Amino acid sequence: MAIATHPEVQASEPNAHGYRAFHLGEYEFSRDEYFVYVNWPTGSHVMSADAFLRALQRDVAWNFFYGIVNFDGVVGTVNHYGTVDLFAGRYNDAYRKAELDHVENFETPRIRSTFEAMLADWTNAGFDPFAAPEETGTAFGVKSGDNVGAVTRHRVTAQRMVGCEGDEPVRTDESGFRVNRMFADVPQDQPERLSLPLAGDLEPVHRLRLQGQPLLPDDRGVHPPHHPRQRPRRVVRAAERRDPVVGRGPRQRCGTVAGDHAAR
Repeated sequence: MAIATHPEVQASEPNAHGYRAFHLGEYEFSRDEYFVYVNWPTGSHVMSADAFLRALQRDVAWNFFYGIVNFDGVVGTVNHYGTVDLFAGRYNDAYRKAELDHVENFETPRIRSTFEAMLADWTNAGFDPFAAPEETGTAFGVKSGDNVGAVTRHRVTAQRMVGCEGDEPVRTDESGFRVNRMFADVPQDQPERLSLPLAGDLEPVHRLRLQGQPLLPDDRGVHPPHHPRQRPRRVVRAAERRDPVVGRGPRQRCGTVAGDHAAR
């Protein structure tokens, strides 16, 4: 299975280890059996292959996420929603002081296509960059097949709530989502779902009522006195205190009465 690449993706022929090198702007990315090498005009950096692929997978899967994705303490990306900064040493004191840092801005489709092609070529069969180390194979060694199915699989992102009509279904073994090993001893059977009528003209929601109470919309805690969510009013007992300004002056009474905002 191949990934469609952007016309501007620049890749070399496979090296002695079977991996291609990629050029993006003034950056060059290459890898061998164990390490990834990042080069730019003023410097260079070396990363473990598995750590680099895990960070690369996050960028590709979540479309460069919400802001900064640090591959490590030197290399990373900054999402500007339409363009992406690829930096090296920009937020590292040693690189900045030595004037070795570098940053370039790319159109999102261009950098995403390069990253997708790099991830597909550098991920060997049996290694899943999104899986825990205990749940996947190794990222090291010479080129050995690929795992495009894992690095391009559908990411579950519910619009409202998993299981709602028209939304993402609940994860199952059949759909490719195995039970996390930390929950292997937890029963996976689903509870019986009862369809109960809702009071009033409220929109049906994906949950059950409790103790026969109607499901109420979220109105930010502002309710009339008779509302089921309204807390019972309570009155703070009046207290006597000495005025701190007057000092030994006459005592004054302060307190609240039923209906005051402070008593609610």
